[in-house]
Amino acid sequence: MLNIHNLSVSFGGEYLFEEISFRLNSGDRVGLIGKNGAGKSTLLKILSKDMPIDSGTIASDKDIKMGFLRQDIDFDLGRTVQEEAHQAFEEIKALELRLDEINHQLAERTDYESESYNQLIIDLNDVTHHYEILGGYNYQGETEKVLLGLGFKREDFDRKTETFSGGWRMRIELAKLLLQSNDVLLLDEPTNHLDIESIIWLENFLKNYAGGVMIVSHDKMFLDNVTNRTIEISLGRIYDYNKPYSKYLVLRNEIKQQQLNAQKNQEKEIQQAERLIEKFRAKSTKASMAQSLIKKLDKMERIEVDEDDNSVMNLRFQISVTPGKVVTEIEGLSKSYGDNHVLKNIDLLIERDSKTAFVGQNGQGKSTLAKILVGELDHKGHLKLGHNVQIGYFAQNQAEYLDGEKTILDTMIDAANEKNRSKVRDILGSFLFRGDEVEKYVKVLSGGERNRLALAKMLLQPFNVLVMDEPTNHLDIKSKNVLKQALQNFDGTLILVSHDRDFLQGLTNKVYEFKDGSIKEYLGDIDFYLEQRKVEDFRAIEKKQTVVQKKEKPQEKHIDFEDQKKIKSLKNRLSSTESDIARLEKEIAAIDHDLLMNYDATIAKDNFFDAYQKKKKNLENLMKTWESITLELEEFSL
Repeated sequence: MLNIHNLSVSFGGEYLFEEISFRLNSGDRVGLIGKNGAGKSTLLKILSKDMPIDSGTIASDKDIKMGFLRQDIDFDLGRTVQEEAHQAFEEIKALELRLDEINHQLAERTDYESESYNQLIIDLNDVTHHYEILGGYNYQGETEKVLLGLGFKREDFDRKTETFSGGWRMRIELAKLLLQSNDVLLLDEPTNHLDIESIIWLENFLKNYAGGVMIVSHDKMFLDNVTNRTIEISLGRIYDYNKPYSKYLVLRNEIKQQQLNAQKNQEKEIQQAERLIEKFRAKSTKASMAQSLIKKLDKMERIEVDEDDNSVMNLRFQISVTPGKVVTEIEGLSKSYGDNHVLKNIDLLIERDSKTAFVGQNGQGKSTLAKILVGELDHKGHLKLGHNVQIGYFAQNQAEYLDGEKTILDTMIDAANEKNRSKVRDILGSFLFRGDEVEKYVKVLSGGERNRLALAKMLLQPFNVLVMDEPTNHLDIKSKNVLKQALQNFDGTLILVSHDRDFLQGLTNKVYEFKDGSIKEYLGDIDFYLEQRKVEDFRAIEKKQTVVQKKEKPQEKHIDFEDQKKIKSLKNRLSSTESDIARLEKEIAAIDHDLLMNYDATIAKDNFFDAYQKKKKNLENLMKTWESITLELEEFSL
């Protein structure tokens, strides 16, 4: 599908990557990884032709369709969510307009015997047939299914897109891409604005996607669940293996260890040869042997060990002054958005030096309460901050508040005061913004680099209470670990909104779960909370909450060995049947497309109609078989 050969891109005379080559095939689901600023988003922009290249070639199949989920999106004002999602079907929408036009003319005209009227009838049949082949009668249902899967409610469909936050507009853009018939999907941080339920839905969608997918993500679990291949960009090179992320890391370490061992053995061989050369060089009878060894060493290809980019930011949070014992006291707090009652009569006491996690589904009020705590939202009820409390706040969209027209250095200097202005360059250096990099404009930074800058800027303000809402969005995995270490060493009070179990482990000693307008306290860490909920991770909670509750049966049905064998056989048959159905549907769709594009040439093939009808009949039989197997499995309550 896509063939990238000797691709090079540089900025300011330095190569971001140099002469990299790889191929993206149909069915490949590639996780594109690397530290912030390594060039992941740049590579996606190049593949989508949003950016030029310095050298190399990008070859693709003819008429390949590519969908790119950009970080920066722009909608036309005035469209509803559903109308914007329907923009994915440009050809279908154009055919609808044409059908309306033809039907309008037919309704107005009375010259039924004329040639032009007859042509309108022919046009109507042609356009209707084309409309049907493109899925004109199904696209509205498909749109609803995808929007619901990405977390929208039916009542949201008729709301204007401009009434939604940037994160929700990103979901609309993602829905459009998934609805288009793209051969390749390029997704830049698709999970950043999704709750866990929507992430699970997206995982299932992508696992069944027939085209090629390349994903930039720092969500380890998402990469492991979706991808079958990993490409890492590091120090201008790429490392490409047919493994999902975690398995790739293991394999990469094994290969590096093999390289180290081979390099050591080669070094021993070289040292031995050099000793022999020195020994034989002075003896005339051995001079030819010495020359032979010298030639051998000259021809020897030295084994190199892959370099790792281990540069990480240096982060330390220090408290300004010691606050009173009670940081905040909340009684009967409520917050509503119109008829949506997000928080109802909340009581909460947060004490000095406590480490608290807010968890729960999106829309349950976690971020709302965080914003109330820092004074960004009004509310009903009582909220009192304790003595000497100074709050540092990192919002979920903190990077969006940065001015893109300012340089990194100007952003920091403008936020600094007289006491810390002299430390700005040192702080930037600890966040990996060094030398001339500080003169870069914010607008050219990657999402992760912007988050690093936002963290650096936050350090310029005094605080002893830290409220952080999804701080790991856009951060690469190494930066996540540095942030986690800094929070573990923070001597102040921490309130953390997150759905990342790996990040939360070892960070908090109290968990509040937000659900249905109220909160529930768990006096322990995140593992204790999950243990109490009797699940392994947040995803399992989501699955529990979204499964339709069935009536409990008085006694669990016992499945003996023979039944287990039968169930396994049925599942294997079901899987095989589903694969055959998918294959036939794809073949029939391809024939329908050929009929549409070149009808005469297609039907001229030998036994075309017999073969075509046979495929449709086989598909019908397979659907019946699928239904039969499914019913048999249901008898076992599986």
